Amino acid sequence: MYDPLKGIKVIDFTHVLAGPACSYYLGLLGADVIKIESVTKGDAMRYRGGTSEVGNLMGMSTSFLTQAAGKRSIALNVASKEGFEIFEKLLKNADVLVENHKPTTLNKLGINSDYISRVNDKLIHCALTGYGRKGEKENAAAYDVNIQAISGIMNLTGFEGQGPIRTGAPIIDYGVALAASFAISSALFKRTQTGIGSFIDVSMLETAYTLMSSTIVDYFYTGNEPKQRGNAANSKSPASGSFECKKGKISLGVNEEDQFRALAKMLKKEDWLKDKRFSDKKSRKENELYLLKQLEFILKSKTANQWEKLAVKFGVPAARVLNLKESLRLKQNQSRSFIHEFKKEKLKVLTLPFRYNHQSNHAPTTPPTRLGENTLEILKELGFDNKSIKTLLENNVVYYNNQ
Repeated sequence: MYDPLKGIKVIDFTHVLAGPACSYYLGLLGADVIKIESVTKGDAMRYRGGTSEVGNLMGMSTSFLTQAAGKRSIALNVASKEGFEIFEKLLKNADVLVENHKPTTLNKLGINSDYISRVNDKLIHCALTGYGRKGEKENAAAYDVNIQAISGIMNLTGFEGQGPIRTGAPIIDYGVALAASFAISSALFKRTQTGIGSFIDVSMLETAYTLMSSTIVDYFYTGNEPKQRGNAANSKSPASGSFECKKGKISLGVNEEDQFRALAKMLKKEDWLKDKRFSDKKSRKENELYLLKQLEFILKSKTANQWEKLAVKFGVPAARVLNLKESLRLKQNQSRSFIHEFKKEKLKVLTLPFRYNHQSNHAPTTPPTRLGENTLEILKELGFDNKSIKTLLENNVVYYNNQ
């Protein structure tokens, strides 16, 4: 097992999706992740999201389970005097603090850069917010859907003439999680050189812009406002996009000259290679409507599955348009072990989209925990005896789930 973050302790003081996903990724790489939750109900995501009503009622919604494995949970009232002292003990023994609270919320608790450096100057503090520190929106609350709206990505999605459309998954949240994990890993490496921690300021809005980089740079350079293009490829190549087949749809990504030659051979239309209308990109663009009609007609002669197999043989970038159920059944997923199953819990979760040293995958070591399930063991690690723990429980400073 290759665990590059083994020995790194991460305090997860986050909620909803982006923050918890960030610490989940760090845990998959070997970090010891301690999730701090409120004593009353814990992470709000425990009770909403997903389609399992039973899970929502039990505080184990699928939206929570998605990034909860491999962590230990302590239910702690950080706002209380005793709770904050425990929080401070956790920070003193930690390498990383991940949080996604508004600066005003942290200030009320007394958590700022001066406090962090005084408690543990080796600590890497990663703050995830909607718009980043500084600016008029520094303390504005934001969810994935809000950032999709304000970033412009919703106005780029769908077909021309349609209203703004949210993408089908919370891509900003998970993009933020990956960006934060990347930043934390870099800061950990930097600490090996300097011996001191760092403050990392992650913006959801800037992450959204980053995911739209080529579109934004083109706008700055040309002044041309991007338009909704439906399922057309970003390259704007006339032989790229989604096409109806005899059964199903096929997505073509034919952008280069050699790829167009391969497409012509695959379709048994070698005469296109001598046709002046298709001789180069410029000509094909000028005769785009005619080329598209030809493609639409020919591609309806076979199923999407048949075309995909031929595309692999001829070297044409192509893929069937699948729904999620179909996609998850691909043999490719089995060969990579990307999906990890907790058989006892009947739960399948996703791992990381990369591997170190040919490892089969980087999977969580433990299933998701219930609220406060690890409270006692964490307190004992911090040096609290049974009598002290009993008092903390009686005063609702902490909560322990012994079910």
